Amino acid sequence: MDEKLFFASDIHGSAKYCDLLLRAYEREKAAMLIILGDILYHGPRNPLPEDYAPKRVAEMLAPFKRSVMCVRGNCDSEVDQMVLPFPIMSDYGRILCGGADICISHGHREIPPLAPNSVYITGHTHIPLNTREEGFLHLNPGSVSLPKDGNSTRGYIVLENGVFTFKTLDGKVYDSAKLP
Repeated sequence: MDEKLFFASDIHGSAKYCDLLLRAYEREKAAMLIILGDILYHGPRNPLPEDYAPKRVAEMLAPFKRSVMCVRGNCDSEVDQMVLPFPIMSDYGRILCGGADICISHGHREIPPLAPNSVYITGHTHIPLNTREEGFLHLNPGSVSLPKDGNSTRGYIVLENGVFTFKTLDGKVYDSAKLP
């Protein structure tokens, strides 16, 4: 697969930020919207996100069901799966793109076995990450709705032509990484 991919995480039921995310996705004209978990519920450790409306978020995502790939976050449940029209219950996913092996996960589980020079993309921490670890590239787009650790960046990652580009929800580029 050499199509443009769009990675985002941690919507946490915010209709406001889900709307901004979907506008960015449409603006990017990506082939796939890859959500790294924590879609509807805000979780007991998080504050209530702005415009918290999980049912509306599910309705907003429904028209994109054919282009969504998702993994389960620590705040996602079987009840959430009942209202979302795409699978969300897998802890891990794998994408082969441009000769690269990309593993996706929310990031709250153990790191799975990874092939040499693979890419591991997670959410969970709500903090953007772009680091080369032992044998793999580890990326995190941060949180769409609840950035943490003093980081106010709400954004996503786009993979196109072998480059991961980190962008804010309004499309401003702030980091990048090449496929290994």
